[in-house]
Amino acid sequence: MFFPNQVTEEVNIVESIFELKKKMNAVLLAHYYQEPEVQDIADFIGDSLELARRAKSTDADVIVFAGVHFMAETAKILNPAKTVLIPDPEAGCSLADSCPAPLFKKFRDANPDHIAITYINCTASVKALSDIICTSSNAEKIVNQIPKDQPIIFAPDRNLGKFLINKTGREMLLWEGTCIVHEAFSREKILKLKLENPTAKIIAHPECEDAVLNHADFIGSTSKLLSFVKEDESSIYIVATEPGIIHQMQKSVQGKMFIPAPPEKSCNCSECPYMKLNTLEKIYLCMKNKSPEIILDEELRIKALRPIERMLEMS
Repeated sequence: MFFPNQVTEEVNIVESIFELKKKMNAVLLAHYYQEPEVQDIADFIGDSLELARRAKSTDADVIVFAGVHFMAETAKILNPAKTVLIPDPEAGCSLADSCPAPLFKKFRDANPDHIAITYINCTASVKALSDIICTSSNAEKIVNQIPKDQPIIFAPDRNLGKFLINKTGREMLLWEGTCIVHEAFSREKILKLKLENPTAKIIAHPECEDAVLNHADFIGSTSKLLSFVKEDESSIYIVATEPGIIHQMQKSVQGKMFIPAPPEKSCNCSECPYMKLNTLEKIYLCMKNKSPEIILDEELRIKALRPIERMLEMS
């Protein structure tokens, strides 16, 4: 199906988006990794857990999700009667792609005594095969609520899984999935930055490799990184996660410096190419055309809903 991604008529895009939101009774949700101009017009900005809660509680008729596909799917799982739009259907996720549902089912079938705690960065089909969904914000809290004698599968992010093993002391069977963004950071370049800025604190997302996490002064989800720099007394930070969050850090805290952690290669590898597919033009067009829309099979939706609801209850 063809989805237009360019505005051909003369129009003030931002004003038109606000007019359409009012006309459609729509809410615009945006992840912290979106471009600054998208964040600045959103009704709510957050990480995966915050946006899932917003999606569940909204009284809007239409949810426009400026994020990636699994996030919009989660909004639809929680709101079957609402229209959920995504500006670009190609806004996927490398981590979700690393865990195809048929292979995950085989993995589960081979370990029938294990409970599956699955990171929210996965498809609806993988959620439906899971027992509990988690985010980087609540994963540790959820793991700690599982009985000690209960074996656990953690999927799909092996780096977050290793971090949780270290934090909780629980042995877990890990799926070998990764995020292309959080794998890209260079330990050597980060340490060089630290030498150049000796008072800087290194803050990192737990999806990063151990080589980076071992040098971090603080490790946390996107929202926890934001909270940390608000409360911490330091004045300079090296930020090892997708640099879109730095826009909110700069808006929230005056007089502090935030340095994006450099990737291994000379590229924009630390920026999520999928998140950046969403633009103001595409947001306007998806609202104007009420498409692309997230459509889910109802049986699949109900199966995927149960582990999400368990997450929200346990959080």
